[in-house]
Amino acid sequence: MKPADRETFFARLQAANPSPTSELSYASAYELLVAVILSAQATDLSVNKAMAKLFPIANTPGAIVAMGVDGIEPYIRTIGLYRTKARNVVAMSRLLIERHGGEVPQDRVALEALPGVGRKTANVILNVIFGEHTLAVDTHVFRVANRTGLARGRTVSIVEAKLMKAVPAAFLFGAHHWLILHGRYVCRARVPECWRCVVADLCPYRPKTPPPVA
Repeated sequence: MKPADRETFFARLQAANPSPTSELSYASAYELLVAVILSAQATDLSVNKAMAKLFPIANTPGAIVAMGVDGIEPYIRTIGLYRTKARNVVAMSRLLIERHGGEVPQDRVALEALPGVGRKTANVILNVIFGEHTLAVDTHVFRVANRTGLARGRTVSIVEAKLMKAVPAAFLFGAHHWLILHGRYVCRARVPECWRCVVADLCPYRPKTPPPVA
């Protein structure tokens, strides 16, 4: 995609959604960290439902550690891989207390050293909580970047590196939200809804999908 088209691409996404935000519900950096860990291979909706029950009871590292794995599991049982995630959340919380005084660190290396936290999760925290220009590449971002020609690559790391170069600086802060939401609701995996896409004319995907027949 040409530089001028990339500028137009993100300007249109911004016009359609001026203030994009995460669809995960959270009230603190720690709550978002827990929610993102739990969201792997799960929907934001399922995570929000579980957190609506857990967070009123325990929403700090100390409270989660006190509950332990057995105490947390019943609250997140509806989320995929809940046993592994429960262990990671408890271990992550314990390390936050031991290494960072119970606070979520603003440091990639420190974040990625926490159980259950990979590069994508660290990118979300650094962007959403600390305002850094990072791009979390999930399945939606990966698909949109490749399908539109914005940043093609066979791996998440390649796509992330290309996106960091391709996205105009003015749009870097909100870029991963726009791409995630566009992939989730418009540029869907099986049948993209090209007929209502604001950037369809900039996208090389063919054939463009027509609107459904009434």
